[in-house]
Amino acid sequence: MSENPEEIVDIFTDGACSGNPGPGGWGAILRIHGREKELYGGEPDTTNNRMELTAVIEALKALKRPVQARVHTDSQYVQKGISEWIHAWKRRGWRTAGKQAVKNADLWRTLDEQAARHRVEWLWVRGHAGHAENERADALARRGIDTLNRS
Repeated sequence: MSENPEEIVDIFTDGACSGNPGPGGWGAILRIHGREKELYGGEPDTTNNRMELTAVIEALKALKRPVQARVHTDSQYVQKGISEWIHAWKRRGWRTAGKQAVKNADLWRTLDEQAARHRVEWLWVRGHAGHAENERADALARRGIDTLNRS
């Protein structure tokens, strides 16, 4: 994979929920070579954390070949989970240090599989702090919720 910065895919993701649990949405922006693709979707009964994970999973699934990527998320749950906590969860058979089942293990497994196809740098950004792409990803996630209301 190229170390050329122009070959890096920047991915901006966010999840949202109307109630937690409740109707939820996810949004993602993929950017390379100045081109962008927006993705979004929703689920009728979910949680905010599931939508944060789904946003990243769907963005990585949209990549047609292995790439170098930077995932920008405002979810410390996603950023720390995939870069720190997941290693211990896997060693313990998807159990926490307290021997409880890892919440959202189905999505963590899928994210782990998708991320393994690429070279990913996981970056945390402060949410709702004026970060333009994070605000756009949030708007896409809310659009995902809105699509449920029209169904």
